[in-house]
Amino acid sequence: MIYKSNKSNKSNRSELRQDLVSGDWILIAPKRGKKPQTFLADRSNRTNKTYKSYRPKKNCPFENPLKSHKPILVYESKRGWELVVVENKYPAVVHHKVCADSFRDGPYLVAEGIGHHDVIITRDHDKNFVDLKPSQANQVFEAFRDRYLMLLDDPCLAYISIFHNWGPAAGASVYHPHYQLLALPVVPPDIKHSLTGSLNYFKKYRRCVHCDIISYEQREKKRIIYENDGAVVFTPFVSREPFELRIFPQKHLPYFENTLDLELGYAVEALQTGLRKIKSKLSDPDYNFFIHTAPIQNKNKYKNYHWHIEVIPKTNISAGFELGTGIEINPVDPDEAAKILKK
Repeated sequence: MIYKSNKSNKSNRSELRQDLVSGDWILIAPKRGKKPQTFLADRSNRTNKTYKSYRPKKNCPFENPLKSHKPILVYESKRGWELVVVENKYPAVVHHKVCADSFRDGPYLVAEGIGHHDVIITRDHDKNFVDLKPSQANQVFEAFRDRYLMLLDDPCLAYISIFHNWGPAAGASVYHPHYQLLALPVVPPDIKHSLTGSLNYFKKYRRCVHCDIISYEQREKKRIIYENDGAVVFTPFVSREPFELRIFPQKHLPYFENTLDLELGYAVEALQTGLRKIKSKLSDPDYNFFIHTAPIQNKNKYKNYHWHIEVIPKTNISAGFELGTGIEINPVDPDEAAKILKK
């Protein structure tokens, strides 16, 4: 299939765009907001200066995690520990030696919250992911992969979620840079939507929907903000949030945990580059990034999937329309967002 681009001037036109994978509708409404430059100035004024400037190491729970936590994995250098994986002291799910039991509560289906909730902590108190050396950033993702592989044989698990919250608006309660891994007994709904949409597209066209999206973006050259030999970063045509980013390995890889060092390194470099652009152009906003990958079970079922990283800067607030309809309003056209980030 050859996709044709609409070359008409639509910079000031509202559009309902349907996500190619999930089928969700997103409303791009440039006239609803202000000019992107004014939007960025407002964003700069709203930045949480207290959180970013108040950085006490004293009493930081992650400053010496080998004493305060029971380590699962430790990565060391000549100066000592560089990165540790520990159990979260305040877990969302708790590990037991039995699988989660499901039962009915009236008409409702309930499953016990059994799984794993880990924290990945890097050593330097003031170096968030964007500020790490390439080798340190690679080590973070290698730790993700190592811990992921440790959990694969657990028959009780269905999906492993890996994410990073930066700043209070993104849900971070501790300044010291850290990342989280939640292993769950169910496949989350957003992942299910992505898997179903990818499978339906494959059944219809016999191709990976994400590979087709990557190819289209590379031909259009409008929304790509960075590309290396193995990964690409772009603002999605159907962006739910202003300045949202997607990072894809260019090689078709369904499973994050099976990604080799070379491809993983390309993806890490691309992620760091995208985050640097967000930090410099958007006045260092709070953000979340997370990995979408195929589930643990039924490996042969998801060969058409393509793992990737999504970055969501916290620059917008969902209100009544979004909450009442499930349609997000994005006041910044992804084409304009890409232009700003590429400058």
